Amino acid sequence: MTTAGPGRTAGEKKTVIVIAFDGSPTARRAVHYAGRFLTADRAVVLTVWSPMDRGPDPLSYDLDGPPDPTDTDEVDIALAEARRISDEGLEIALASGLPAEALCVAQTYTVWGAIIDVADELDADLIVTGTRATTGLRSLIQSSVADHVMRRGQRPVLIVPPGP
Repeated sequence: MTTAGPGRTAGEKKTVIVIAFDGSPTARRAVHYAGRFLTADRAVVLTVWSPMDRGPDPLSYDLDGPPDPTDTDEVDIALAEARRISDEGLEIALASGLPAEALCVAQTYTVWGAIIDVADELDADLIVTGTRATTGLRSLIQSSVADHVMRRGQRPVLIVPPGP
């Protein structure tokens, strides 16, 4: 049996927002804006990280027998840093009044692709992201993650520019 929340009919979809968070000042600002201006049933603070070890080189061969076992005690420092950043974003979101949870996802191709994939998996109603707000020639050479998310994704995007 589905229960209805305030202002909602039974069976109505809960609102989900995905907030891309990389620890930058603009990402912090995006979380603050999301908490100040948006309401949602679920806010996922997403940190995309790049694994230090992406597996064996596809062109390498282990000529001395079976592959060496992986060291399970070895900690991927990139994952540890991503978790720290993610926890920081979660704290900001909770302090901003959002019903937030943290999610760390390993980058497999591009950061913007990972953000779009997670938003699609969660059937998010909105993606919130900050941007560097590059302009001119630099913007032609180096497009931002926010720009790629907006242009290639199929979901609404709230882009928060850097502060004054």
